[in-house]
Amino acid sequence: METVVLLTLFASALRAATPLLFAALGGLFSERSGVVNIALEGIMLFGALTAALVTYYVEQPFVREVAGARVWFAPWLGLLAAMVVGGLVAGVHAVVSIRYKADQIISAVAINLMAIGLPAVILTGLFGNSTTSGPVVNRLPLWSVGPFTFSPLVYFAFALVPVVWFVVFRTPFGLRLRSVGEHPEAADSVGISVTRMRYAGVMLSGVLAALGGAYLSIGAFNQFIAEMSGGRGFIALAALIFGKWHPLGVLGATLLFGAFQALETQLGGTALLPPTVVQSMPFILTMLVLAGFVGRAIPPKAIGKPFTKS
Repeated sequence: METVVLLTLFASALRAATPLLFAALGGLFSERSGVVNIALEGIMLFGALTAALVTYYVEQPFVREVAGARVWFAPWLGLLAAMVVGGLVAGVHAVVSIRYKADQIISAVAINLMAIGLPAVILTGLFGNSTTSGPVVNRLPLWSVGPFTFSPLVYFAFALVPVVWFVVFRTPFGLRLRSVGEHPEAADSVGISVTRMRYAGVMLSGVLAALGGAYLSIGAFNQFIAEMSGGRGFIALAALIFGKWHPLGVLGATLLFGAFQALETQLGGTALLPPTVVQSMPFILTMLVLAGFVGRAIPPKAIGKPFTKS
């Protein structure tokens, strides 16, 4: 019995950590290049909305013909569309921050605010309400590996950790990315395009954060719900700091946050604690981590600093 409970908690922690891991790994690319990206929350929402809408409208002609028709490719198209939209939204942040050298925090906050208001307008026009999309019939499939059955995005998120580590620390691309985040003037002096590398880092962050959002809408659930990211983009940022901008550190931090969210789910149906206290547990953990570890984490030296070619 205890084994079953532990496996259930572990599986819940992995599911809860998945969107955080996507967003945090995305943020790693952006911040390693020297650009702060607190727009991860908003990009996750745009990814979730895009994935749900594309899946819904691609499957509709088939579902109208045959109730519950198996349209296997619909969620995969939704996933691809979410990645494209995530990259484009991050591209807006990149243009404002890199080309026009605007305040990176203000640019990201604007995207986060837009991700709250714009989906409400779109949903009202398409579905007559401002909070939910139509439910999709065909979500991402479930794959069984050993005792676990997960969405393929769960497996992909954790498989991505060693890939990101290899790219960032063992490839020329990763070396250039880290160099423009640490010493952009030195990187520029040896012919590395600081602007191009920063664009790449920010847009990669958008693609990965959007995958985290898509997991929520067509992996964990079957529709888009207003503000369904629930602060996960900000928790991912805390995990990135806690993990010291390293993929393995990010993995450990997101698993820790995922464990707290899994615990929140388990305690949510009990009378042990008031619901508001239970729901706030992951955020309390976030604040404790920031208060206790930010001083020990050394960010890239040029993070948040616009670069002007001399």
